[in-house]
Amino acid sequence: MNGSATLHEPSTPSSWRIALPHTAAAVPVARALVRTALTDLKHGTDCDTAELLTAELVANAVEHAAGDGPIELVVELLPSGCTVEVHDPDPAPPGDLTAPGYDEPDPWQEHGRGLLLIRALSSACGHRPTSSGKAVWFRLPSVPHPQRPGLI
Repeated sequence: MNGSATLHEPSTPSSWRIALPHTAAAVPVARALVRTALTDLKHGTDCDTAELLTAELVANAVEHAAGDGPIELVVELLPSGCTVEVHDPDPAPPGDLTAPGYDEPDPWQEHGRGLLLIRALSSACGHRPTSSGKAVWFRLPSVPHPQRPGLI
């Protein structure tokens, strides 16, 4: 074979979708599911950051979403990274997720840092209405896996 070989990423993204209970027990389950889903990426995404931001979105949905309907976690894997969405039954938009000029949280308060973390650590984030409430999402870019010395 002459020339260079090119590997092609699949053009169709893969996605994971799962309903979670509207309880605090959903947070560790969501973290584990995101870590498992991200192992499917050839060029990984920072799993620790993805787990942290997912935990924040799920915890916010559990604490702030009206009603007791299920929360849905959607993880979409793309060659360029991943998008994580958390759907909940409350149509009200999340606090100041995308508002510029957000005030720093009071360091003595227990709450108020989750949306700040999502804004600071993701490459993009936002929310959108759905037929059953809203979806809050973040995106993380893919990063090449480090190569170990001596391996090609």
